[in-house]
Amino acid sequence: PLLSVIMIPVSILTGFLGSGKTTLVNHILTANHGKKIAVIENEFGEIGVDDGLVIESKEEIVEMNNGCICCTVRGDLIRIMHKLLQREDKFDGILIETTGLADPAPVAQTFFMDDTIKRQASLDAI
Repeated sequence: PLLSVIMIPVSILTGFLGSGKTTLVNHILTANHGKKIAVIENEFGEIGVDDGLVIESKEEIVEMNNGCICCTVRGDLIRIMHKLLQREDKFDGILIETTGLADPAPVAQTFFMDDTIKRQASLDAI
């Protein structure tokens, strides 16, 4: 029989500045939903995840402060995704928050171009 592979769902959260992306991320990190969610947050001149939440949250926060996730960070995104997918304690999902400046299309393409990511993660929503 074929072994079933469990794909980790990945959602890309995008929107204009002030649209509530960070508020939603903060809610996901503090809500009692019973899910283990990794958050990849791109910090680019916006108010980020409250530092107090990082200490109190069981989720892993990966903050990238080096520019727009859709262009300069793609290599970092692949590296970070590989790191998350290699963990023994798997996540129920991964959320990537882009800045209000980012075009989500190149981020989404990452999930079709990298073989390791393609095998272990599925793009759930944008």
